Amino acid sequence: MFRFNLPAVLAIVLGLVMRTQSAAWEGSAKPNIVIIMADDMGFDDVSFRGSNEFLTPNIDALAYSGVILNNLYTPSMCTPSRAALLTGKYPLNTGMQHYVLVNDQPWSLPTNETTMGEVFQENGYYTSLIGKWHLGMSRKAYTPKFRGFDQHYGYLGAYVDYYDQTLEQGNVNYSRGHDFRDNLRPVCDRNGTYVTDLLTEAAIRRIKQHNYQRKPLFMLLSHLAPHSANDDDPLQAPQSEVEKFSYIKDERRRKYAAMVSKLDQSVGQVVEALSHRGILNNTILLFLSDNGGPTQGMHSTTASNYPLRGQKHSPWEGGLRSSAAIWSTQLEKLGTIWKQKIYIGDFLPTLAAAANIPLDGLTLDGLNLWPSLKYGYESVEREIMHNIDEIFNYEVYAKGKWKFVNGTTVEGRYDGWLSQRPNDSSQIDPRFEHYEDLVKQSPVWKHLHAITGDKPIQLLEHREHAVVKCLYEDATLGVACNPLEAPCLFDLDVDPCEQNNLYEKMKNSTIFGDIMERIAYFREHAHPINNKPADYRCNPADFNYEWTWWEDVLEGNGGRGVKGKFSFLELLGLTGLLVVLREVLD
Repeated sequence: MFRFNLPAVLAIVLGLVMRTQSAAWEGSAKPNIVIIMADDMGFDDVSFRGSNEFLTPNIDALAYSGVILNNLYTPSMCTPSRAALLTGKYPLNTGMQHYVLVNDQPWSLPTNETTMGEVFQENGYYTSLIGKWHLGMSRKAYTPKFRGFDQHYGYLGAYVDYYDQTLEQGNVNYSRGHDFRDNLRPVCDRNGTYVTDLLTEAAIRRIKQHNYQRKPLFMLLSHLAPHSANDDDPLQAPQSEVEKFSYIKDERRRKYAAMVSKLDQSVGQVVEALSHRGILNNTILLFLSDNGGPTQGMHSTTASNYPLRGQKHSPWEGGLRSSAAIWSTQLEKLGTIWKQKIYIGDFLPTLAAAANIPLDGLTLDGLNLWPSLKYGYESVEREIMHNIDEIFNYEVYAKGKWKFVNGTTVEGRYDGWLSQRPNDSSQIDPRFEHYEDLVKQSPVWKHLHAITGDKPIQLLEHREHAVVKCLYEDATLGVACNPLEAPCLFDLDVDPCEQNNLYEKMKNSTIFGDIMERIAYFREHAHPINNKPADYRCNPADFNYEWTWWEDVLEGNGGRGVKGKFSFLELLGLTGLLVVLREVLD
């Protein structure tokens, strides 16, 4: 008969603690890295881009104090964008190029792909993902704890309700399922707490408790905001926050402004926590959105991508261009606008280079732009294979100033210029009268400039340079483009709003021939799509009303659902001990 020797197990565990402490990581000079990612935020929904409808003083302060990434490009939807960020590859090369991963689908980011979490984890970092995952959950092996993250606090699927953390997948008669976890354990005791606050609290808790002498921190704070919630109540914010924007006439837009405002406050609170912990001077801060905002259609939020064409889930700039900024004391040209074209997949090699992490053996589409970013150079002619989707039948490619579009999504319903700024002065945020003071009194400005010192930045002048100006005030003046009838070609340097189609003029040129050759190359080497049909066995009603790794549970080899069993260690009550020891170590 097996006999369990608890003293012996404790001795082994304590021995491991001592060995780990004696071998403590000594590279404390490596920078901490904190990425704050908004979900579905419109290009124009941060006021450093020129909008006065509602203001984002903390995000603006980060932008003005750091470096505005003026030409950051992402995929146009959540799952492909997160895959590109974490792998440094085009979704086309990982099988993530078609649509998004729906909660009931049994597939994931391929497990043979190395993630950003794994890269930093294997090089001495404590890796934390707070918030959204959306890269697979039908098996436990698909989830963050098994993909390079020491900590995951948040949700696994596409989105949740802002207060009860549930998702109702409306296209199938599933039950409403809860989706919120602390690592692998469902967390239900925070129902009623606004999720932006919940995720911010978790991030601050990690920042306060982390042992920076042992390991630097890599954190991805992947917010739900301002993505919509379930269809029955899509736009949610505390009423006290909504009331601050009573001057906005559109009730939905008013709620959306409040959602963005709570996100902006989160940025301020996180920077403040880093400052109070004394590690802000050795931290790289990055803020971005995963893609453009959905103005119309499914999960629409009134998000504004003005003055860009299109929106989320489209091949146009309004879906692909993200408002973003980065700050670090390592950057030599703080308070500038970096016009270099950069792709979200570049952040893996770029941030790895900032941390002196070699990426030997990894084949990436992302480029190491850290030297250019650090010194403010804008000399790389960046090629971006945005996508080839053989199901939706469209392709989008860019190199340098040229952008090629052939085909589109949803029969072209998102192909126009969908966003406008209010022309009614009563719709302007009343705080704009004191805009510069508002930004300079924000927590972000105060804490960043306590380190770098106050530099003479003319904020309104700086903001004017970050505003995108279209080729024509009237979009009908250019040569029209209908990608369902013929390809389109744009010179983005002079035509960022995609108003003037140069295809007929350039279709016989060497430039166009080179574009077609590159697209053919990428198509030939593309990874087959990973998407799989829905697995109706996932119904949360069969798993204690949780969205969980149903394939494992049904096969009896993972999780603890309706048919699952308690593990041996859980029965002995040692799981809590191991968790405590792990937290002490980390």
